[in-house]
Amino acid sequence: MTESFFPAHQQPIQVLLVDDDISFAKLVQYHLQKFQNRDFKLIWKETVDEALAEVQQNKSIDLILTDYVLQGSNGLEFCLQLNEMDSEIPIVFVTATRDFKLAIEAMKLGVEDFLIKEDLAESILPRTIINVLDRVQMHKQIKAVEKRMLIAEKRAEAIRELVVTVCHEFNNPLAAIKISADLIRRQTLQEEEMAILKRFDENFHKIEAEIKRLRDINFEKIDFHGTAVQGKQGS
Repeated sequence: MTESFFPAHQQPIQVLLVDDDISFAKLVQYHLQKFQNRDFKLIWKETVDEALAEVQQNKSIDLILTDYVLQGSNGLEFCLQLNEMDSEIPIVFVTATRDFKLAIEAMKLGVEDFLIKEDLAESILPRTIINVLDRVQMHKQIKAVEKRMLIAEKRAEAIRELVVTVCHEFNNPLAAIKISADLIRRQTLQEEEMAILKRFDENFHKIEAEIKRLRDINFEKIDFHGTAVQGKQGS
C-alpha cells in the first residue's frame, strides 16, 4: 500500500458536505468517525449558497463532498460556481443514482471521484477521501517539478543564445585583429618588436581557444535544475 502524503500526525482533514438529507449527513459523520487511520472534521451545509459562503470564508477545507440533487440547484451547477471562484478544493460526488452520463459530466468539471450512496461501506468513503487528497497532492508536486524544469530549460536557452551572440560579436574584431597582426608580421621588425608580436600571438591564441571552448559548450550536460542548491544543503 502506497504511503499517504498526509501523515497521521497532521491536523484533521476538513470535509465540506453539501447535502440536504440529514440522515445521510449523520451517516457520513459516522463513517468518518469510525475510520482509525486519520481524523476528520465534517462541515455540513444543506444548500449551495451556504456551501459557497463556507468556501469563501474557510480556507482550511481540504475536500468537498456533494450530492447531485440540491435545494434550488444541483451538483454540476455547484461545481461551475466553484470553478468561477477559482477554487482548487478537490470535489467528490456522492449520489443516489448510477448515472454514468452524470459521472462523465462531473469529471469534465474537475470532479475527482464519483461514489454511489448505497455502495458506501464503512471504510470506502474515508479511504476515497484520503486517496483523492493523495492524488491531488501528487499532481501538485508533479506540476511544481514540471514548472521548475520549464524555468530551467528557458534559462538554458537564454544562456545558449547569449553565448552564440557573444561568440558572434567576437568573430569580426578578432578577424580584423588577426589580419592586422599578419600585416605587421610581414614588415621588417626589430628583435624587441618581434618579441612583443610573439607575446601578442600567444595571448591572441588563448583568446581564440577560450571563445572556441565557449562556443562548443554542451548545454545538454549542464544541470540547470538547482544542483548547486542541493550541494549546499548537503554540505
